[in-house]
Amino acid sequence: MNPLILKENDGPLTRELVQQPGDFGLGKVPSRLKPASTTTSICGFCATGCQLNIHLDKQGQAINLTPKPGYPVNLGMACPKGWQALDPLDTPDRATSPLLRNSKGEMEEVGWDRAVEAFVSKLKGIQKDHGRESVAFLSTGQIPFEEMAFLGCLFKFGMGFLHGDANTRQCMATAVMAYKQSFGFDAPPASYADFEESDVIVLVGANLCIAHPILWQRVMRNKRNPTIIVIDPRATETAQAATQHIPLKPKGDLALFQALTHCIIRDGRTNPQSIANTEGYEEMAEFVSELDPLWAAPKTGMTPKAIEALAETVSEPGKRVSWWWTMGVNQSHEGVRCAQAMINLALITGNIGKPGTGANSITGQCNAMGSRLFSNTTSLVGGHDFAMAEHRAKVAEGLGIPVERIPHDPSLAYDQILTAAEEGRIKGLWIVATNPFHSWVDAGALERLRSNLEFLIVQDMYRTTESAQCADLVLPAAGWGEKEGCFINSERRLATTKVVSRAPGKAMSDFRIFKLIAEAWGCGGLFSQWTHPEAVFHILRDLTRGRPCDITGIEGYDHLDARGGIQWPYPMGSPREETERRLYADGHFYTPSGKARLLYSPHTEMPEMPDDTYPMILLTGRGTSSQWHTQSRTAKSPVLSRLAPATPYLELHPEDASEIHIQQGDLIEVQTRRGSLEVEAYLAPTVQRGQVFLPMHYHGVNRLTHPTFDPHSRQPSYKACACRVQTKGGEFIPPRA
Repeated sequence: MNPLILKENDGPLTRELVQQPGDFGLGKVPSRLKPASTTTSICGFCATGCQLNIHLDKQGQAINLTPKPGYPVNLGMACPKGWQALDPLDTPDRATSPLLRNSKGEMEEVGWDRAVEAFVSKLKGIQKDHGRESVAFLSTGQIPFEEMAFLGCLFKFGMGFLHGDANTRQCMATAVMAYKQSFGFDAPPASYADFEESDVIVLVGANLCIAHPILWQRVMRNKRNPTIIVIDPRATETAQAATQHIPLKPKGDLALFQALTHCIIRDGRTNPQSIANTEGYEEMAEFVSELDPLWAAPKTGMTPKAIEALAETVSEPGKRVSWWWTMGVNQSHEGVRCAQAMINLALITGNIGKPGTGANSITGQCNAMGSRLFSNTTSLVGGHDFAMAEHRAKVAEGLGIPVERIPHDPSLAYDQILTAAEEGRIKGLWIVATNPFHSWVDAGALERLRSNLEFLIVQDMYRTTESAQCADLVLPAAGWGEKEGCFINSERRLATTKVVSRAPGKAMSDFRIFKLIAEAWGCGGLFSQWTHPEAVFHILRDLTRGRPCDITGIEGYDHLDARGGIQWPYPMGSPREETERRLYADGHFYTPSGKARLLYSPHTEMPEMPDDTYPMILLTGRGTSSQWHTQSRTAKSPVLSRLAPATPYLELHPEDASEIHIQQGDLIEVQTRRGSLEVEAYLAPTVQRGQVFLPMHYHGVNRLTHPTFDPHSRQPSYKACACRVQTKGGEFIPPRA
């Protein structure tokens, strides 16, 4: 018996799958990893995409890790999460066996055959009674894209359902839609090298020091003595280290960018050659003609003089200016137009397609970029469009499936799926590698809709997440380090993640779980070539032929490892020695005309403004570099846990605190119209008067956030809403004059 097999798998179907070649995430470490050696893997936390050296013992099991020297992303560096990436694998609350809720309402361990039988019988029953739109999945940006593609193709083409979305919707949907509308394809232009080659770096709603510390180190490597401007309501760690901090009013960014556009056009500080590669310039110029600094001042909290000065800084001839944003822009009621306002500024000043330039989104989750191309949720797998008959025909041929199995009608977005569940139209929900009962905006709504679901499946590493606790069926999944596949980082770089640890108990990779379900559902024949992740990589690679994301020049996993990752596009015949690539250097975009579109809309106030009852503004965001999302993984690390406060805390201005006699460390309550949370007071002038800041990672935080969505991207507006701060005695901070 192979000593690397940890478990006996029950049931004939499971045993048959275990015996197939290329098993990953079934308790087996691949034989191609040499014992007592070192392999590499991309970190499974954020989308920076750092490569790590994983050091193995004689049994091929990971025992330690170090950052990979010379890798073109992290250059031998790692943040605290990267250094502790192995910790979340060995915890007592891992899901090690399927759990099924019995007639008494209790969760009990069952074998895989019974778990899959329950999955299939329940969902087929719902489908028969209520139709193909009665079941949905909610997926992730944190599994390899080979698994993402398998889930989407299985659910839509094999099982015959329609609705599915990924939690990339919480993270990057705004950037996706902004790029699609402006450039004709979801194609972020930058390379990380641009951090080191800019003269002016503008960071908007992006706290790199905390959220992407390796990217901040790339900024610090810039030898051009850049001007670093941080636009953020809060004096974040990044703002304190920057050349200039602009403490903008919450959600005043679109008004600011429109006023900057006004000033630059008015003063003739534009680039005619770049403008010639755009559509809509005259109309946009007319739109911003009256949006001057005097108009923007009350909306931004800046003086007209400060706006004029910033306009000069970001349009100085001969200077390389790069714009970078992340969740402070994406998670907004008008995030798409805000992102496009930065795209417009880059386009009219000629700051695109050249080193040190661009309007560049920084992705949140490790494989959100993979989800954007391959998850088969809103986009047809491989960067295609469900609505286009020629795309459906191409994908059907590439996958070897009947074209009529590919739907042409669109899926509901994440928020629409949950609304449909609340209204009783969706009866079954399958949650994969995400935790929406904590992470979704106005999270209490999920508990309210839970009773309307006939069957809830959660597929995850842990049995203790808020979502798993509400499930009817928990499927134990392998995590990062226990399976292989590919991630794509923020600069479009594909790289591999490896099996370096055995999955515990009966846990299996998501890939093998999907394979098991396909066989039990009766559609396994559609996926007969999907034998292991690298086989799927080749299928997906070939599907990208002719698309902007063409990667047909990548030979396979070994090629990616040898090259230090490869940025898309990388079609056949691409230079093998090329180490980086930015887009749009030729002035050509992916629209029908080949020109970028200049898009705009009027600025609107944040949807929930302060009033007499809720007089303050609640800001949320990343807490420390040692925390990650809902802490389902980082809280498992003793080291990371010691680097962050164990309980939620609220930053408030000392003068606001003094008005109601709040002192440092007091237990207080922050309230919104949706709920309340007990927190510890942290007095700091990092927040402006009338504003408070709450880290997003703690249980209960998203019960407070406001359920508003960008109309173009359907991304939630997590970042700002009205609140009040109350002492234990009941006194709250009154509105300021």
